[in-house]
Amino acid sequence: MKYTDFLEQKSFDFEQLIAFSYGKLITDPPEGFEARLPAPPFLMVDRILSIESNGGKGGIVAEQDIRLDAWYFQCHFPNDPVQPGCLGVDAVWQLLGFYGVWRGGIGSGRALGCEEVVFSGQIRPYNRIVRFEIEVVRFREMKSSGSCIVLADATILADEKPVVSIKKARSGIFRGIAYKDYPYPEEEKIPEEIQGD
Repeated sequence: MKYTDFLEQKSFDFEQLIAFSYGKLITDPPEGFEARLPAPPFLMVDRILSIESNGGKGGIVAEQDIRLDAWYFQCHFPNDPVQPGCLGVDAVWQLLGFYGVWRGGIGSGRALGCEEVVFSGQIRPYNRIVRFEIEVVRFREMKSSGSCIVLADATILADEKPVVSIKKARSGIFRGIAYKDYPYPEEEKIPEEIQGD
């Protein structure tokens, strides 16, 4: 897929998300393009049903198919299997990072936090589909660096029942922070846009 086509596409299937994880989706990436989604089994999304922008705002609706033999059900917890709540939060961060790249951010994605997470239910092996409904409340692009930050509220539903509410989740895309020398150590690269005083 050409980069210009990627920026205009409004939904992505599982094959396309996997290709993005391995850096194979975009055939002509711009210079500095290093963004990836996690690969399975840590990829927490199976499809993006819709992705849209409206100025500094936007939205994402995505789904994950729940698998009876998912790795987390095997260990969290024996005889009481439940999807760890942190994985749902990470799924939202994954989607926000993808959104930032889809909006034109160049670099590597990083989760930046969230202000509130409230659990009102659980995701169990008998659930079928988890749905992520994300309202992007602010998209900020730093034109000089190509970096961007995405701020959003999200609701996670299991089989149409709300189970998690997340307020002010943040992810960013930043240039020059990719850890390319793995497994060898290297100096940590902190984006200027998020460095504290």
